[in-house]
Amino acid sequence: QVQLVESGGGLVQAGGSLRLSCAASGRTFSSYGMGWFRQAPGKEREFVALISSSGGSTYYTDSVKGRFTISRDNAKNTIYLQMNSLKPEDTAVYYCARGNSWYARPESYEYDYWGQGTQVTVSS
Repeated sequence: QVQLVESGGGLVQAGGSLRLSCAASGRTFSSYGMGWFRQAPGKEREFVALISSSGGSTYYTDSVKGRFTISRDNAKNTIYLQMNSLKPEDTAVYYCARGNSWYARPESYEYDYWGQGTQVTVSS
């Protein structure tokens, strides 16, 4: 059973930065693409960013392009989401998830394991 644990969330002023981490269990972490999703109160969960198993390919939803950076350290079984120039509309619970293959897709149903989430709140 794969376990994913997010950390690094918190309260930040608009324009500030946060770095989220997601630590994964298992010895085959490097074989899977990974993604970050978020869910605001009363909203559906939405895709944020993804990264291939090697870290060679990344993709972002339009609203975070140029501000967020997804990365991974396979030796540490960890993925990261560096969030800069944060906006109040970025406020949400952020989840990491493991994809079904070496690549990843934006659709949530392409992910088989999910973390508990970490709260990010951006004040105006």
